[in-house]
Amino acid sequence: MDFPYRSALIVGAGPGISASLARALSALGVEIALAARDVRKLEALVESTGAHAFAADASDPDSVAKLFDQATERMDVPEIVVYNAATRVQGPLAELDPAAVQKALAITAYGGFLVVQQAAKRMLPTGRGAILLTGATASIKGFAYSAAFAMGKFALRGLAQSAARELGPRGIHVAHFVIDGAVRAQGRKEPPDKPDSTLDPDAIAQAYIDVLRQPRSAWSFEVELRPWVERF
Repeated sequence: MDFPYRSALIVGAGPGISASLARALSALGVEIALAARDVRKLEALVESTGAHAFAADASDPDSVAKLFDQATERMDVPEIVVYNAATRVQGPLAELDPAAVQKALAITAYGGFLVVQQAAKRMLPTGRGAILLTGATASIKGFAYSAAFAMGKFALRGLAQSAARELGPRGIHVAHFVIDGAVRAQGRKEPPDKPDSTLDPDAIAQAYIDVLRQPRSAWSFEVELRPWVERF
């Protein structure tokens, strides 16, 4: 089956899952737009994929609306929109800075709402598109010293559920991914006695691609991805 989408916008782009997904989509002939607060960190990825890069603050409504306008002007309405932005604030509840928690929630959850809203406005007239939201273990399990992150990811999952029930019957595929484990990175080495004990970002990207290929008669809403050593 030919790949069903021609353009994609990835919000919260960075060197991990976003970069792997951008490369995978580009290899399928999809035109890519990447959004981040600091686009300088995307230079190598832009060069290797030919992607467009836009500076944006996912927690600001005007910035998000401008981002979608810019992406649409450059490559038409994005048919795939991916939300990967998040911020961690960790520490004992009694010691957390309320302002830092507020900012974390604004990026992890409120930013997701802003992006999904702008995507829906543009996808509904055509009755097609895909919105992918990246969650974490914290989407379904709150850990000690990680209340702010759990609050944001729980909210993002709730947004995904509501959006899927509202937009799915109107032709827009909404999917939420629970990344249940540590993602492999340049500075994160695996223990030699536990190969593949972290998630390979290229393998995660392939899971996203597989979901995007699904026929609408059998759409997935939520996919949990974990390394083979991770406990359920």
